[in-house]
Amino acid sequence: MAMPVVDTEYLKEIDKARRDLRALISIKNCAPIMLRLAWHDAGTYDVNTKTGGPNGSIRNEEEYSHGSNNGLKIAIDFCEEIKSKHPRITYADLYQLAGVVAVEVTGGPTIDFVPGRKDSNISPKEGRLPDATKGVPHLKEIFYRMGLSDKNIVALSGGHTLGRAHPERSGFDGPWTKEPLKFDNSYFVELLKGESDGLLKLPTDRALLEGPEFRQYVELYARDEDAFFRDYALSHKKLSELGFSPSPSGSKAVVKDSVILAQGAVGVVVAAAVVVLTYLYEVRKKIK
Repeated sequence: MAMPVVDTEYLKEIDKARRDLRALISIKNCAPIMLRLAWHDAGTYDVNTKTGGPNGSIRNEEEYSHGSNNGLKIAIDFCEEIKSKHPRITYADLYQLAGVVAVEVTGGPTIDFVPGRKDSNISPKEGRLPDATKGVPHLKEIFYRMGLSDKNIVALSGGHTLGRAHPERSGFDGPWTKEPLKFDNSYFVELLKGESDGLLKLPTDRALLEGPEFRQYVELYARDEDAFFRDYALSHKKLSELGFSPSPSGSKAVVKDSVILAQGAVGVVVAAAVVVLTYLYEVRKKIK
């Protein structure tokens, strides 16, 4: 499918969609599943074959029917409400924007979002997403295939601070934290505590404590929420842009808007200075 033209009008539609997503997510309390949708659309990327990734293909029945995507049709349908209002925005951009907004409205870090992703109708074969029943070797295999690092693995795992597992979707049940609609560092705090009544710890969660390459970040994020927010924002952005390079038209549109804003600001300052100088001149005339 064709690349979207990211001009000033497209950027305006992105801003409007962002506002609509904030309202929808707040009303429906659907931040966790929107974040999961963004992750699962992006997490199929293969850095070697340059296939999969954040391209909107998860909207295809072939893909949302994969076992790892159980329940995500709910989020896809929520996004259709926004898509109907802003049809020019690609599904690929919309799903990643929904993930960014989901983190922000629940108290998480601001994540830089650059639009311009191309939609695809080609879905990857099942098996590219993490299997919650497996351990360290599996996590590395999946995330390294995407081109992500150990730090990225741990930081992104912290997204489990939102939401809960549903037995009809994954076979697991329960939230990871005591406040599953609040984005903070409590996932890591609870992970270091060990087993807690009513809280979930998957095999892939426990795997983060098994190797020093992972555990060092778990301990850091448990004691320093600012460090977690910083690394999470960077890791989320990296995940959301796997295989994606902003188009020249999009970059030009962003630069053009910035120049216009800067010129406008300079104009306001100059006008204000003229008014002040004129006033002082008149005052001095009266004094004389």
